[in-house]
Amino acid sequence: MKINARTHLEIRLQNLAFLCLFLTITGLLGWLSTRYVAEFDWTAGNRNTLSEASRKVVDLLDSPVNITVFAREEKVLRDRIKDQLERYQRYNKSVTCRFINPDTQPTQVREQGITVDGELLLEYHGHSEKVQEANESGITNALQRLLQGGERRLVFLEGHGERSPRNKGDADMGQFGDEMTRKGITASTLNLAQTPAIPENTSALVLASPRVRLMSGEVRLIQDYLNKGGNLLWLQDAGDAHGLEPLLQQFGLKLLPGVIVDPSAQLFGINDPTFVMVTEYPPHPAMRGFSIMTLFPMASALETSGKTDFQPTPILSTLRHAWTETGSLKETKLQFDADKGERQGPLVIGFALARARPASQANNAGSTAENTAPPQEQRIAVIGDGDFLANSYLGEGGNLNLGVNLVNWLTQDDRFINIPPLTATDRALNLSPIASIAIAIVFLILLPLLFFVSGAVIWFKRRKR
Repeated sequence: MKINARTHLEIRLQNLAFLCLFLTITGLLGWLSTRYVAEFDWTAGNRNTLSEASRKVVDLLDSPVNITVFAREEKVLRDRIKDQLERYQRYNKSVTCRFINPDTQPTQVREQGITVDGELLLEYHGHSEKVQEANESGITNALQRLLQGGERRLVFLEGHGERSPRNKGDADMGQFGDEMTRKGITASTLNLAQTPAIPENTSALVLASPRVRLMSGEVRLIQDYLNKGGNLLWLQDAGDAHGLEPLLQQFGLKLLPGVIVDPSAQLFGINDPTFVMVTEYPPHPAMRGFSIMTLFPMASALETSGKTDFQPTPILSTLRHAWTETGSLKETKLQFDADKGERQGPLVIGFALARARPASQANNAGSTAENTAPPQEQRIAVIGDGDFLANSYLGEGGNLNLGVNLVNWLTQDDRFINIPPLTATDRALNLSPIASIAIAIVFLILLPLLFFVSGAVIWFKRRKR
């Protein structure tokens, strides 16, 4: 091709047009990047974006949240906190943050009670919460406490061998009590023999599997509390009701004899048939959006019997292969025997009961948040098992989520139902001794030996040339 002056000019014009078009497109892309934000998190477990639970909590915010970070001029600490807070700011622009060096503002540090470098102060609707560890779990739980506004109190009855919300024994509920504290719910204990009155500010009373018979006077105090519109969570293990039969009669419920067994649990690798699984849930407010399998060891079955002022709704039911075993559980092969009065599944493990409060009781009932109307509905949950919330089994399936949902429903805070608890992702790599030895042999012996042999062969070949 012969290039003359005309052709040379055309080539230069084409190059100039390409350059102008390239700069224009680059400028438009830069402008669009300032107007629209698109993010993609391809990490395992979406570690760089907010979890679903955090997004649900942030969606409930109806006004700005001001976050003050008290951190010294240390780049690593500030960058880590800033990276965590930017996740909330990207999702909701009403979240604002500012950094204060505690060394330059000692008066403000003392007034706010700041004790840790990197501590956060969250302010919302005139209330404030402090977070000492700037991670997603701490920040989201603090936001949830701010959204509640008012105080929620769970009172656990004690003195009859009940599960404790403070102790860390396998059968106790210390881990569940800790989760309640993180959610801003006060979990306290009450011995009616020492304090013969249930506090009026009780959001819900908890009967956590009593093992000793309650005295008639204690039962009357509980009935008085219920007659005044109090909410109740009753965890009843298989066996005797230990003097609480009047409550069953009041609720129109009956405790079936025996322990529920479910041989289909073996399909999921569970060799103990007394571990009962619940996989489906009814469309009840306490179960809204809940679909995680839950596990109930040594559970008892319940059924309705007689009239009651409450409206009972089954919320937890077994699979159809389960039955109530009234014989010895030590037998090698358990079989259903209708002649012994055993009941075939599906069986109900849990009931949710509700009734409207009389006008006088509703007016006297405390509300769960400030500037909200008092609750007009009394709520009761009766579960035929307490082990599912015990420390040993709380982490199984959706047991913790179910417990939190029940408490939110009982304390009239339906906004937080189906917001799962935030738990730390287990990133530990657990290897068997054989796997550890194999990896050590490959990386510490075989690979170095392979490199050495390869180098020796190459050196030997080059030397022969």
